[in-house]
Amino acid sequence: MFSAANRLSIFVDGNNMFYAQQKNGWFFDPRRVLEYFTQEPELMLINAFWYTGLKDAQDQRGFRDALISLGYTVRTKILKEYYDDTSGRYSQKANLDIEIVVDMFNTVDQYNRVVLFSGDGDFERAIELLRSKNTHITVISTEGMIARELRNVTDRYIDLNDIRERIEKVDSP
Repeated sequence: MFSAANRLSIFVDGNNMFYAQQKNGWFFDPRRVLEYFTQEPELMLINAFWYTGLKDAQDQRGFRDALISLGYTVRTKILKEYYDDTSGRYSQKANLDIEIVVDMFNTVDQYNRVVLFSGDGDFERAIELLRSKNTHITVISTEGMIARELRNVTDRYIDLNDIRERIEKVDSP
């Protein structure tokens, strides 16, 4: 029997995590992430969401299909191009923060433990509100990419490098 305290949802800010992994010089395996966070026998995974920006509708198709087959709900948005007056450069961005927060609150009655893979300080208020509902929040990011505001409101912060050996993508022989 699963107690109310052991229902988990995972939210992965894919674009934020891509840059965090790139900064660290290694990438995590989505399957190993699920295995790592559900290793406690009395813990039940309720939802796992993955959010990512796409160049076009076919972008990352194989990766998205693999995520779905692992049990992730995949949310996407087409990248938008922005011009930066200061640098004189164009950049692309697909801001999925609203989608993440909507899913967090739309499913809040289903879980009371959250693992959020993001270092984005924009989640500060959402995390405060979730904690006020007795939800335990763990944030995963990496030094230099975790906003102080987010780190301050979470119950637990884990640096990606501290769990590297448990979640790193390894090439099969």
